[in-house]
Amino acid sequence: MSAQAALVAATRALQAAGIDGAAGDARALLAVAMEVPRDRLTLHLGDDLDAAAAARLNAMIARRMAREPVAKIIGRRDFWGRSFEVTADVLDPRPETECLIAEALRGPVAARLLDLGTGSGIIAVTLLADWPGAQGVATDISAAALEVAARNAARHGVGARLDLYRSDWFSQVTGPFDLIVSNPPYIAVDEMPDLSPEVRDHDPQAALTDGADGLLAYRMIAAGAGAHLRPGGRIALEIGWQQGAQVRELLCAAGFAEVGVLPDLDGRDRVVVGVWPAKPGRSARFDR
Repeated sequence: MSAQAALVAATRALQAAGIDGAAGDARALLAVAMEVPRDRLTLHLGDDLDAAAAARLNAMIARRMAREPVAKIIGRRDFWGRSFEVTADVLDPRPETECLIAEALRGPVAARLLDLGTGSGIIAVTLLADWPGAQGVATDISAAALEVAARNAARHGVGARLDLYRSDWFSQVTGPFDLIVSNPPYIAVDEMPDLSPEVRDHDPQAALTDGADGLLAYRMIAAGAGAHLRPGGRIALEIGWQQGAQVRELLCAAGFAEVGVLPDLDGRDRVVVGVWPAKPGRSARFDR
């Protein structure tokens, strides 16, 4: 069978299984099966698909038909122009998280940053890679996730500048920091059944939900962030699209100034930011 014929068959199989973006997924999996770069796949579609490659492709297509996401099947995800390892132990990075990166990079360079609940390490590693002089600390409650983060840090040449700690939020962390970032679990427990199988069944539950109202992590972060930030230090938190007002109120109540809710590319609330004032007092709000 030619690679072209295998691509057509794989696409049809995924379409029959109700997979959105079947053609793109089939191309991604075929490229991995043939061990060729995805952007060079077209040049190889006239090649014969050998038995080993066909077996690899069939196994991956079966996993995708079972609603396992492509990133978890191939073990990597592109994010902010870089490729990151992802496993069953970490959240599959979402494009929306790039909004958090963009907002963090828009501010002054952080000499020392903290990423709470780092998972695969994409936020801390990306920021350190774009800020060559910065130092970072990243935490997670999962030892397995921290191992993935360590490999991603080494892969992108920032391992020497990133300290990784197994920590329940701030419990093992010593400040001060110039920037705190986090994409914490924000799905309310009653929203979990509505998630797609790719998310609900293949991302770690602890990375998705707090088992309550989706705001527990924000309460913990808001309560502890001020004690770990330098005066003028910033905080940037990814949120669920309906949580902007609630997380803004938490930061305001904790004493943050210049608190704002920023949208993603679809215009939905996605990031809450704030500044720890030199003299904590009454907070100010703004929206951009």
